[in-house]
Amino acid sequence: MTKKVFMNTMGCQMNVYDSTRMLDALAALGWTETQTPEEADLLMVNTCYIREKAADKVFSCLGRFQEIKQARARKGQDTLIAVAGCVVQALGDAVLKKAHSVDIAVGPQSYHKLPELVTRFNRKTGRKTVAEFTSVEKFDTLAPPVSHGCTAFLAIQEGCDNFCSYCVVPYTRGCEYSRSAQAVLDEARALADTGAKEIMLLGQNVDCWHGAGPDGKPWHLARLIERLAEIDGLQRIRYTTSYPVDITDDMIAAHRDIPKLMPYIHLPIQSGSDAVLKAMNRRYNVSQYLAVVDKLRTARPDIAVSSDFIVGFPGETDADFEQTLAVVDQVRYAQSYSFKYSPRPGTPASLMKNQVPEAVKAERLCVLQTKLLALQKAYNLRFVGQTLPVLLTEHGKEKGQLNGYSPYLQNVHVCLPENRLGDIVDLHITGATASSLSAEPASLSSKRN
Repeated sequence: MTKKVFMNTMGCQMNVYDSTRMLDALAALGWTETQTPEEADLLMVNTCYIREKAADKVFSCLGRFQEIKQARARKGQDTLIAVAGCVVQALGDAVLKKAHSVDIAVGPQSYHKLPELVTRFNRKTGRKTVAEFTSVEKFDTLAPPVSHGCTAFLAIQEGCDNFCSYCVVPYTRGCEYSRSAQAVLDEARALADTGAKEIMLLGQNVDCWHGAGPDGKPWHLARLIERLAEIDGLQRIRYTTSYPVDITDDMIAAHRDIPKLMPYIHLPIQSGSDAVLKAMNRRYNVSQYLAVVDKLRTARPDIAVSSDFIVGFPGETDADFEQTLAVVDQVRYAQSYSFKYSPRPGTPASLMKNQVPEAVKAERLCVLQTKLLALQKAYNLRFVGQTLPVLLTEHGKEKGQLNGYSPYLQNVHVCLPENRLGDIVDLHITGATASSLSAEPASLSSKRN
């Protein structure tokens, strides 16, 4: 009888990639994925620890899993519960102590051991936590991936050596590790051969990737992207997340010279105040950040820039926050993500004495998000009346509707037959909101004109 696994993925795109690879590894043993947790023999949650709220969601999810496990037990059905990801790396065996229904816990560098742990699990020998920093082994052990659609994530770099004072990544993902160029190229070809037309290269600090090339010498990201662009069937390349001062002139030139590299970059600034950036241990100031944006826009004038912001960092004053708003007005981001500062245990910022009151953080976040949302809507409205090539990736919410993404990573919805999924279609943009574009086939627009 086929065993079924249900996966709940929380957090970043790297977690989505990790979940896909865990499901691939289990599939090799005959497990199939289900979207219905009540019918799963293995209930899994892949966790995020970047903010307190994200960690709280994990244990709420495990509470629901426990109820399902107990209900299945009353029917004589065995159920395993497994936790993966950064919460395990940060808390270790404390996960098992806090959530007694959990059978297996694996950190983000140890998930290649999941199939063995599941296969050999024995209630008599007890529950188990595996949380080791073994990125090389993880990537080398897993079988070649299979694309599950026309878009795919591909991890090329993991960990971070920057040690921003608020961030847990160095403690949960470890130090920076770059996969070899050949391993990345092989995985990209495997994804393209199984249907991926767009690949998003992932790394906590993706610009610092410096994997060994087939020639035995270190390569850098621009050279890797140049080679990826030669792969048949692969039509779009993206990458995230960038660290501002690690973007080289070669990478900026790549945006100008490589058509398959999409005109979009996620470039987190976090704050518009030099004082706050210094307290965050970010390795740049506002002027340096703006200089990078200027270089990118000179090389590729239509490039869309997105960012991350943290408001209410310890010591942030009203003046500091006003400087953040000024940067937002100057850059005019196409998209952005913004959050209240959340102290994470073990980080230097969590020990700072000048914590900002929650009410102040909430007020500042509201002001910032209102401005960011208005800019995002204004950006999208610029495209009304234009024609954009859109990669159609999934069914929309409305009957007969398909969703996809423009080169600028805008969500676009259109009414087209289901057989167009996976195609890149020229669409005439007819409307825009802050979150999406509406469109019709360009052929219909041209007939009316």
